[in-house]
Amino acid sequence: MKEIYYSAEDIQRTAEGLLQKVGELRARHLPLNLPDRSALLVLDMQQYFLDPDSHAFVPSAPAIIPGIKKLIAAYEMYNRLVVFTRHVNDISNAGKMATWWRDTIVGTNPLSQISPHFMSEDWHVLTKSQYDAFLDSGLEELLKIKSIEHVVVCGVMTHLCCETTARSAFMRGYDVWFAVDGSATYNRDYHQASLLNLSHGFAVPVLVNEVLALLKDEE
Repeated sequence: MKEIYYSAEDIQRTAEGLLQKVGELRARHLPLNLPDRSALLVLDMQQYFLDPDSHAFVPSAPAIIPGIKKLIAAYEMYNRLVVFTRHVNDISNAGKMATWWRDTIVGTNPLSQISPHFMSEDWHVLTKSQYDAFLDSGLEELLKIKSIEHVVVCGVMTHLCCETTARSAFMRGYDVWFAVDGSATYNRDYHQASLLNLSHGFAVPVLVNEVLALLKDEE
């Protein structure tokens, strides 16, 4: 089930190939325009998914770290909102996830921490217990306070928390971009399926470099 479909050497080429497969759907939204009131949502970049010794390790996740870090740096440079989520749950709030996966990510587990690749006291870190980052996390309230109208979604896992959150953002009235090379999951098939689903009805697939270029154009 697991495979390395993104590596440091070929992530750009692979992501462009994945994007090409949904090119006709994406074309409806071109040219791209990044509104001033946008936020970067970085989902669940925790040791639980990034540590090779964890049973939930996502083999392609290390390859997306540099791109996400570039997005964060750019958003900070232009004084735009960066929000991290940390998936933490137990039997009291995991709901069906506990029975589906037969597992929880309790807050005392060291693997529940955000990866040390991402360290800043300036970022908002919200705790969530379900796939949907909007559910009982305070995310929607924060976005409203900051007058956010547009979100860029990245992180792990593409077909679970990232896709669910992108759908949820759309249903709440946000314009949604989904970072093709800024998200990863267990294998290429899951990733491609999410891009196809989201491109058809919920989000515009984009490359990290496209977002960076549009931010730079605003100088």
